[in-house]
Amino acid sequence: MSKAFTKETDNDDDDEAAALALAIPPGSKNYITPAGYQRIKDELLQLIDVDRPEVVRVVHWAASNGDRSENGDYIYGKKRLREIDRRIRFLTKRMDLAEVVNPSVHHGSDQVFFGATVTYSNPSGEERTVTIVGIDELDPLKGKISWISPVARTLTKAREGDAVTLHTPNGVEELDILKVSYPAPASE
Repeated sequence: MSKAFTKETDNDDDDEAAALALAIPPGSKNYITPAGYQRIKDELLQLIDVDRPEVVRVVHWAASNGDRSENGDYIYGKKRLREIDRRIRFLTKRMDLAEVVNPSVHHGSDQVFFGATVTYSNPSGEERTVTIVGIDELDPLKGKISWISPVARTLTKAREGDAVTLHTPNGVEELDILKVSYPAPASE
């Protein structure tokens, strides 16, 4: 297939970064926990130090085999290289925007702030435990919710024992905060 019929743009990462940047409320920072920041940093270093050099080696080898137009290793390798470079640029931008917040500074507090693990119950008595984290760390299946989510915004600044009102598409729900905890500070 001729390259004239394929569409590849170099600004796909800009579109992705712009879309994620919109998720951050205007005037706010991209808060992240130290563990979340470390995960992004580890992924970036893996891409730069291991994945990219390996793909460059394969592309170089494939290019030395001659005809590149039908060379699958070369074509796939170049595409994978663009994907890796796009991800590197994206992660670098996210790290530049990140505001690392250590939730352990609130250890022992019963008030909900960024990084808190909160157990709450709804009117039907169902209990849920969530940890309020940055948008780059969210994992709803593991109970990690973004600090900009409606639940996190409702819980923030409330205290253990408080009842808060959550506005949902299905109506208003009262949540009772049962427990608030933070990770213990790292011993030095």
